[in-house]
Amino acid sequence: MVQREAVLRLDDQWARVRAGAAQAAPAERERLLDELIGALRTLPDDPECTALLGLRLADRAALRFAAGDRASALATIEEGLRSSERAARHTPEYARWYARGLINHGVWLAWPLSDADRLPKHPLGPAAAGEGPSAMERAAGERARHLTRTAVEVWAGLDQQDPVNRRGLAQAKVFLGDRLAELGLTEEAVAWAVDAEADFRRLLLADPGAEEAEAAEEALDHIGRQLELRLRYLAFDELVGLRTRGLLPERLLPRAVVAARIRSVEEPEIAARLHLGAEQVRTMLEVTPWIAVWRFDVRGPDGSWNALPHPWHSAAEVRNRTAEDVATELIQGFTHSPHHPGHAAHWRVLLWWHEEGDPAGARFRLLVGPDAAPPTPS
Repeated sequence: MVQREAVLRLDDQWARVRAGAAQAAPAERERLLDELIGALRTLPDDPECTALLGLRLADRAALRFAAGDRASALATIEEGLRSSERAARHTPEYARWYARGLINHGVWLAWPLSDADRLPKHPLGPAAAGEGPSAMERAAGERARHLTRTAVEVWAGLDQQDPVNRRGLAQAKVFLGDRLAELGLTEEAVAWAVDAEADFRRLLLADPGAEEAEAAEEALDHIGRQLELRLRYLAFDELVGLRTRGLLPERLLPRAVVAARIRSVEEPEIAARLHLGAEQVRTMLEVTPWIAVWRFDVRGPDGSWNALPHPWHSAAEVRNRTAEDVATELIQGFTHSPHHPGHAAHWRVLLWWHEEGDPAGARFRLLVGPDAAPPTPS
């Protein structure tokens, strides 16, 4: 008992340092944390100390991440999760600690798969034509997905009458959507984001306090931005699948209609398969613009592609036009321009929706040259 009380006092001391309530030099922080972790390990049969060991190993991992030692940090988090999992069965609070640890570990594992704005670097997954993730990064992303799905299951297994657990489950669904998007599994990423969005709206309707409402609104803003991004990568059949499952919110229908038209799906088919009226589809196409971004490249003597200057590397807002419509008009202008390299050279055009990216994500692709295969627009 005396040993346990001493360990808990040491943990309280670390908690004050961690929160900034007590000052300590970096070396002293490291020493204190190492001492605390060593002390917590001496009480493996105590649920509270086991749960705290998971938290403090996560603190150590954060310090190692900050120092750039990612490999050691990830190994430390794995050890921490094993402690958290052992403690989780004892109380709902320890289970919540475990679920949050799973999500945090998933974020760290998946870090190389996202850019500085936490958006997927390779949203097309295995179909990416550019420099996609390495085998090691992809394996880490798969592990992150598994951990985050486990966190969803842990939150779902807790009392859903408790708003803390409902909020935790909704947040876990958002993170799972992010992990799926990073692996290029965009349809499922959308499905989880829509599910999470519904959960957060229910939390708002439950009249939470100001702080909870602000957190829910921030989450809804994040989900909204992610959904708009992800719809750009969905094929029409995937949009139809989401609509059939009730996972395509009404507010996103205009964007889904535009996405289908960009891919040259005819208006009657859009209306029929998305269960919309013909006039609805026409109105949505007329009032909802999209940004066409294009780039013309010419292959140099060394085999590398060189982008041409404006206006052959530019963008424009268009309405009710397919990617092929826009590209065809651009190609006609290019072939009669001084920048055309002649029939003996190779050149290509890529056209994206909203922003330039991986060639595999272009809504229109065309390669022209003396020995090029007959071109097939995307």
